[in-house]
Amino acid sequence: MKLKFDASLGYQQDAIQSVVGLFKGQPLARSTFEVTMGAGGNTGSQMSLGEGLEGVPAIANQLTLQNDKLLENLHPIQEKNDIPAIPELAGRHFSVEMETGTGKTYVYLRTLFELNKSYGFTKFIIVVPSVPVREGVLTSIKVMKDHFRTLYDNVPFNHFVYDSTELNQVREFATSNQLQIMVMNIQAFDKASAIMHKDRDDLSGYRPIDFISATNPIVMIDEPQSVEGDTLKGSTKRSEALESLKPMLTLRYSATHFNKHNLLYKLDPVQAFDLKLVKRIEVASLREEESFNSAYVKLLKVDHSKGIKAQVEINAQQGNTQKRKKVWVKKGDDLYLKSGDAKKSLFWVFQRIRPPIPVTSGHLFQCIRPPLFGA
Repeated sequence: MKLKFDASLGYQQDAIQSVVGLFKGQPLARSTFEVTMGAGGNTGSQMSLGEGLEGVPAIANQLTLQNDKLLENLHPIQEKNDIPAIPELAGRHFSVEMETGTGKTYVYLRTLFELNKSYGFTKFIIVVPSVPVREGVLTSIKVMKDHFRTLYDNVPFNHFVYDSTELNQVREFATSNQLQIMVMNIQAFDKASAIMHKDRDDLSGYRPIDFISATNPIVMIDEPQSVEGDTLKGSTKRSEALESLKPMLTLRYSATHFNKHNLLYKLDPVQAFDLKLVKRIEVASLREEESFNSAYVKLLKVDHSKGIKAQVEINAQQGNTQKRKKVWVKKGDDLYLKSGDAKKSLFWVFQRIRPPIPVTSGHLFQCIRPPLFGA
C-alpha cells in the first residue's frame, strides 16, 4: 500500500507561502558559498562565526535581507492572515500556529523544499522535544520522500537523525552542496557536557557544533513550548542551546505557542472547525482530586426520621495530616469544630441531593450552619 498526499489544500498552501513570502527580495542562490574560518573568526564571506575557530569548512545559507526588510515583508502577510501587525521584530523568530491534526509536519517539511526552490537555502535543522516526536518526523520524511521528489523535480536531498556516534554525518551536513535536513531532539545539545560541545579528534579537533553553526542553518522547531522548557522565563538553558546553533532564523510550529514570536500564520481551533478539518471542539478542564488547600463540603444524604440532619464529607484534621471525613450534622452544628480545626470548609459543594422527602434549600441552610472561618 502506498500513501497519497494532497498537495493542493488551501490552508496548508497559505501557511507555506506565508513563510516563503517573508523572504521576498532575497535573490536565488545560483551557487552556495563556502565558509572557511580564519584565525580570530574572520571569513572571506559575510559571516562571522565566533573567535578561536580556524579552518572549519562549510557551505552555508546566506541571507541578504536586513531586519527592516523582513519586517516590511511580514506586515502584508499578517494583514492577509488577520494577524495584528507588529511594530518591530522580536528577533529572527517566526511562529506558525496550526491546530493539531491539520498537517503541521507536512507543512514545515514542504516549506523547507519551497525555500530551497525559491531561494536556494540548503541547510535545515528540525529540533523536536523528545525522541518519540523525532522518530515520528523521521518516519514522515521517509513516507513523503517520493511525494516531495515529484513536486520538486527530483531534487536531491539528504536527511538524517543527529547521532553523536556518527559524527561523519555532521561533517557531510556542513560541507555538502545538496539540500540537507538534520533532525535532532533538544536533549542532544542542551547541556555543556553533551558531545555536541566537545572537541573531537574525528572532526580535526573541532566540536560538532562548530560545523553546524558554520552553515548558518534555518532551524525549524516543532512544539517550541516543549523544546524550550520553562517558557515563563525570558531565557532558558534550552533557548540558549538553540542560539548556539547560530541559526539564520528560526521557524516555530505549534498549536499551543506560549510565546508567539512574530506570528506569521494561524489556524486556530475555530478556523479548523469552520474548514471541517476537525469534527468538534472540546474544552479540556482540570479537576484537582484530594486537595486540602481549599474548602470542601460534599452532601452525601439527608435523614428526616428524627428531625432533619445531613451526612456530609469534609476535610478534617487527623493528627498531623488532613483527610476526607464523613460526619453527620444538624441544625446549629459548626463544621469548623467537626473538622478538627482544619479551617477549610467555608465553601459549599453539593454534588448530589437525594433526600427521601422534599427538603427546601432554606431547611438545609437552617440545618447546617457554616463554620466560623478563622475562629
